[in-house]
Amino acid sequence: MKLEEPQALNAFGALSQETRLRMVRILVQAGPDGMAAGAIGEAVDASSSSASFHLAHLERAGLIQSRRESRSIIYSANFDGLSGLVEFLMRDCCSGHPEVCMPAAAVAAECCTPANAEENACAC
Repeated sequence: MKLEEPQALNAFGALSQETRLRMVRILVQAGPDGMAAGAIGEAVDASSSSASFHLAHLERAGLIQSRRESRSIIYSANFDGLSGLVEFLMRDCCSGHPEVCMPAAAVAAECCTPANAEENACAC
């Protein structure tokens, strides 16, 4: 997903609030299965109305997605949207000097390598 400046600004604006940033980080850790809205609210110490407000903001920004399972709303990280945001930052990186971007790429590659082949978890 290639983001342009308006979408990137919207995403950065959504992430610039502490509760929302914590929610995204928790959902990234939860992986594709995601978490129920109530569990996310508990994890960030937010009331249900506050959690709903912040989750809706993150979803409008394209950073998370939701699905209904029975009576629960399950939220998960939108990894395409998050990758698009990172790609936006790195798009013009290096100015022809790839060694400038190598440290960031190396950290991403290390973190995204499964810690254990039998687990669906990342090393970082």
